[in-house]
Amino acid sequence: MSGELYFRHRQRTRQINRRWLRWMVRELMTDLLHLEDFDVTIHLVGEREMTRINETHLQHAGSTDVITFEYSAGPPAELLAGEIFVCLDEALIQAKRFRTTWQSELVRYIIHGLLHLKGFDDLEPVARRKMKRQENRLLKEISVRFRLSKLELKTRLSA
Repeated sequence: MSGELYFRHRQRTRQINRRWLRWMVRELMTDLLHLEDFDVTIHLVGEREMTRINETHLQHAGSTDVITFEYSAGPPAELLAGEIFVCLDEALIQAKRFRTTWQSELVRYIIHGLLHLKGFDDLEPVARRKMKRQENRLLKEISVRFRLSKLELKTRLSA
C-alpha cells in the first residue's frame, strides 16, 4: 500500500498555499475516498496551457476547468494512477458565475478529477447526476474539515 501524490504548480493567477493544498487533498483521498494505493499528479495551470492540452489531447477548442488522464493498468479498485490538470483561470471565472470562491471551485475540480480516476463518468445525464452528487457531498465534507480560504497564500508587504 502506497500513496504518492504530486503537485506541479505552473500558473501565475494566484499564489497557492501548497502545504495546505497537499494536506487537504491527501485527507480527501485517504479519509473521504478511502484510497490506499494511488499515484496521482495534480497540475495547476493557466488558461493558455489548459487550452493547449484541451486542443491537443481532446480536440476541443479553448480552455476548460479540469482534464483527467487515467493511467491505471487494472480496475480502479487496485491502483489509482493518473494526472489531473486544473485551470485556475477557469476557477476564477466560474466562481463569479456561481457566486462562490475560487478556492471552492479549485477543490471541486480536484474532486471531479479524482472521481474520474475512480471510474465515475459524466457523459450521460444519469451518470452525470450521480457524479455531481458525489462531488457536492465531498466538497461539503472537505469544507467542514478545512478552511478553503487558506488555499490562498498571503504574501506580506514589507514596511
